[in-house]
This record gives sequence, C-alpha cells and structure tokens, in this order.
Amino acid sequence: MSSTTVVRGRGFTLVEIMIVVAILGVLAALAIFGVRSYLATARTAEAKQTVGAIARAAVVQYERERNLSQLLSDRGISAANTHVLCGSATPVPLDFALVQGTKYQPSTAPGADFRSGTTLAGWECLGFSISTPIYFRYSYQVGGDYVGGALPDAPIPSGTEAFEAAAVGDLDGDDRTSALIRSGEVRNGEIVTSTQIYTNNEHE
Repeated sequence: MSSTTVVRGRGFTLVEIMIVVAILGVLAALAIFGVRSYLATARTAEAKQTVGAIARAAVVQYERERNLSQLLSDRGISAANTHVLCGSATPVPLDFALVQGTKYQPSTAPGADFRSGTTLAGWECLGFSISTPIYFRYSYQVGGDYVGGALPDAPIPSGTEAFEAAAVGDLDGDDRTSALIRSGEVRNGEIVTSTQIYTNNEHE
C-alpha cells in the first residue's frame, strides 16, 4: 500500500511582510529625495551658467573702446575713446512671483525683458539675451542696490565703477530664496571680477 506525503508551503508572517514594506518605504523616500536633489542641482546649474555669462558680457563690453557721441564747441576736440561699464539692466522677470516654484518664458518682443536697454545700458548694451524658459530672476546692477547687500558674506563691490550679476530663485515655491552672485569692479583702468560665484541657499 503506497502512501503520499503532502508538502504544504509555508507563507510569510505578518512581521516579515511589515519589514519588507518598511524597507520599500525607505528606498522610495531615498529615491524621491535623490531625484529632487538632482533636479534642484540641474536647475541651479542654469543660474550658475547664466550669472557667469552676464559677468563675462560686462567685462567684454567694458574692454571695448567706445567713441561716445559729443557736441563739440568751435575749435573743440573730441575726448579720446574710453572704456565704460554698461549701465544697470531691468531685472527679468520684473515680478519675482513669476519664478516662484515655476518657470518663466522671457518675452522676445523688442524692448521687453532681455531685449530692453540701450547701446550704453541694460541687456542690449551687454549683448546678452535668453530665449528659453528660466527658473531664476536675473539682474545686472551698476553702482549700488546690490542683491548681495542683504546676504551674509556676499562680495559687495565698492565704488561707482562696479557691477553685480545676480540670480535669485525659489525653486520649490516655499518663499525661501536662493541667490547666486558674481561681482566685479574697475581698478586702475582694469576690470576685476570675484574669483567664484557666491551662493546662498543654493537649492532653495
């Protein structure tokens, strides 16, 4: 007479299932944090590149020799070609709320956003423009009213012949702002810029 042995599979206990669920939860949280950190870093890279480009544009335009338009008196002589910093630019966007937790598409209309200014001031003078959506508010100031003036240890240029290129953002829309700044000033006829980009609350 033959007999058969029935092998019954053992199931998972409640404790084992809870441990697996807890591990999956921790891994998911780490993944979400990692992705958020990666996105914030990528968005901040935009600001670093742009602030650096604005500062380089300011240096290039200063190093050009400009022959300024003048009205001469009888037998008068025109001044020699000179080096001048481009005057301040209107921040883009003008309303900071437009980049709080979102992107802003700069206008390409003449006289608007990065297409504003004159041959001696603003974005037109700098020859700088952005046509793609931006996460930060960008500014270029000369002679004062610097963003860095309200930030700890920010490089504050001195004198009237000085500039600041800055990016201010609020990537997650929580009203905590981040700032990236590069400044420069004229010393003995030469323009000197800060050695690196200053950052404050970089991933905010």
